[in-house]
Amino acid sequence: MTKRIKLRSILMGGIITLLFLGLIFRLYWVQVHKGEMYFQHAMDLWNTSETIRQERGQFLDRDGKVLAADTVAYTIAVNPKRIAELEAKNPGWKLTDRIVSKLHIVLGTSESDLRKIITAKKENGDYLDQREVRPDGWKVDKEIKDRLSAFREELRKIIDADNVGLTFMEDQKRYYPYGSLASHILGYEDKQGKAINGLEKKLNEELSGTEGYLKYQKDGSRTQLPNGEVDYKKPVDGKSVTLTIDRDIQFYVEEALKTAYDQYHPISITAIAADPDTMEILGMASMPDYNPNSYWDYASNQAAFKDNAIQSLYEPGSTFKIVTLAAAVQEGIFDPNDTYKSGAISYPNVSAIHDHNWSGWGEITYLDGLKHSSNVAFVKLGYEMLGKEKLVKYIDDFGFGQKTGIELPNEVSLPYSLDYPSEVARATFGQGKVLVTPIQQVAAVAAVANGGKLMEPHVVKSISDPATGEKKVTEPKVIRQVISQESSRKVGEYLETVVSDQDIGTGKSAYIPGYRIAGKTGTAQKVVRNEETGIMEYSKDRFVVSFIGYAPVENPKVVLYVVADEPQVDNAGGGSVAGPVFKDIMGKSLKHLGIEPNLPKTPKDDADSTESEGKDSEVTATLPDVSGMTVAQARQRLKQGSFKIGVLGKGSKVLQQLPKGGSVLPASQQIYLLTDTKPGNVPSLKGMSLRDAIEMCSLLKVTCTVEGQGYVTEQKSVKVEGKWIVQLKLAPPGSADNNGSESPDASPDVMVNE
Repeated sequence: MTKRIKLRSILMGGIITLLFLGLIFRLYWVQVHKGEMYFQHAMDLWNTSETIRQERGQFLDRDGKVLAADTVAYTIAVNPKRIAELEAKNPGWKLTDRIVSKLHIVLGTSESDLRKIITAKKENGDYLDQREVRPDGWKVDKEIKDRLSAFREELRKIIDADNVGLTFMEDQKRYYPYGSLASHILGYEDKQGKAINGLEKKLNEELSGTEGYLKYQKDGSRTQLPNGEVDYKKPVDGKSVTLTIDRDIQFYVEEALKTAYDQYHPISITAIAADPDTMEILGMASMPDYNPNSYWDYASNQAAFKDNAIQSLYEPGSTFKIVTLAAAVQEGIFDPNDTYKSGAISYPNVSAIHDHNWSGWGEITYLDGLKHSSNVAFVKLGYEMLGKEKLVKYIDDFGFGQKTGIELPNEVSLPYSLDYPSEVARATFGQGKVLVTPIQQVAAVAAVANGGKLMEPHVVKSISDPATGEKKVTEPKVIRQVISQESSRKVGEYLETVVSDQDIGTGKSAYIPGYRIAGKTGTAQKVVRNEETGIMEYSKDRFVVSFIGYAPVENPKVVLYVVADEPQVDNAGGGSVAGPVFKDIMGKSLKHLGIEPNLPKTPKDDADSTESEGKDSEVTATLPDVSGMTVAQARQRLKQGSFKIGVLGKGSKVLQQLPKGGSVLPASQQIYLLTDTKPGNVPSLKGMSLRDAIEMCSLLKVTCTVEGQGYVTEQKSVKVEGKWIVQLKLAPPGSADNNGSESPDASPDVMVNE
């Protein structure tokens, strides 16, 4: 018995010893041999990381008005598992049908697609816990989210449950407060965050910034450990880009183009306005265009995304005669009083070239030939007097056949060669192998206007880094001196007669009383394929028409080019189609820049002036710049012009004003003074026009959404995560929504945000 007990004890001791050795080996294996792996696994369980989104840099116009910025957005999601549970509990609620119907109405997604999303299952047959409603419910505006949020509250009351399977995830997206304004210049950012077209694409690296993160250790309930390690990286916002674009001039350009586009139905119509001294682009647009806030709506019309200002090549037609004229004046061979025989001309190896009036105007001066836009006059000047070598030199010096260097992506240019005498002759009046882009035309004519300097065009005025405060300014860049200042002056005076001569000037449709305007029309036949012979030939009924000019001639401030591709109108010409568009844009732009027409006073004007003495205000007045003044000083200065004054904020100094100084305005217009970078609540915008209301939102740096047109009748301001979102409802004067009023309510004289 004793021996058996000993054997059992030895056996048990051996087993325990083996187990103990095994435990030691296991501990060694886990803590030493595999210790690093298990430690890393534990750290993965303890550690968590959260991404902190940065803000993409803003686009601002030259006066600081926001053209593009990030704003709050929401993604709609459903919980198929929760919806199925609730339906199983009470089929009479018809929860799936209710949600499908509402989402279909609000988002526009087909009911069949919504039903698939709401009933989505895993591979094992279980319902999914969450499914986003993409693409229509992805990054939607607050207005849509609010409609669905109200619907969710209705469901909660019916079902008596907080979780009804419909949720909203906060996100951010790119927002363009002026819709389609400057869309070709700006481009857009798609919902995936990819920059597409325009400056969004070109300057993506500067705009993007870098995201931040927060890393910390947590316990099993995802609560941060009090003594755990924390790693934080602050997000770096993207750089803000100030453009050379003037929002008001851009608006004038697009408004005029849309009117002409609807009237003439061309393939496209384009306009560029620039400062000839610096070649800063003040406004540039092309129709058709698109709204970057809803870019997906234009997927079937790719022409809407093409920026014809830099991506389309045209035979320039008679606007190119400015190049030949400038060269002839510079070389001293243009005598405005010398005469020639108009109508037709031919040379050896050059087929006959006719004026647009084939019979001509008889023996006329070269200046009258310019006014009539005579092809014969410019063939004699360019082919006969200048010659090929000098003509080609000036074409090259004015920048044709090469890209201008503007900051926008996808600019095109086409090298040319004039190999035959007929090609040289036809190039003198803008027909043949020299194809140009609108931006090349503007740069060349700006050189004629500014004293002979070819400048590099720009749309970017400066780029500012919010993290460092560093600001990179784009300085005007002279490429070369093409003609002398004296030649520039003479050419301007000659081109002025094309507009001012109301009898024979082809540009008379662009005449604006009180302003000296230099200009030139262009009507170019398009090259098409003959359907019968297959030969490429000039069409008899398809044209590219244009007008280019600048003003005031004595001190040019705006050079403007308008070009329409195949306007659908009989006898289309640069003077009849493009001229009136030029006149509309130029007149408004000059007044906006504070350049008043020089009109002779009449006895009636003197009587009106005497009669108005003692009245409170003039009809219009130039708004002084009061930025930097104290509020008291600004009030005193503005009251001299009888302007109404509104103060925003509690600061003592004026940081910004709306409208900007130098604007010519009705003396009774409301002027707003911003005295605080964070003025508090958003003031009442009721009674304002759409443009003024959006400009106010831009000044206050708040996101603005609008519904309707006309004047603000309703306003709702909400604050989301420290950012104001203002929803405005507008109605035209006299409408029911505007309470039957024929004019908007006057804004208060003084508004102080508390």
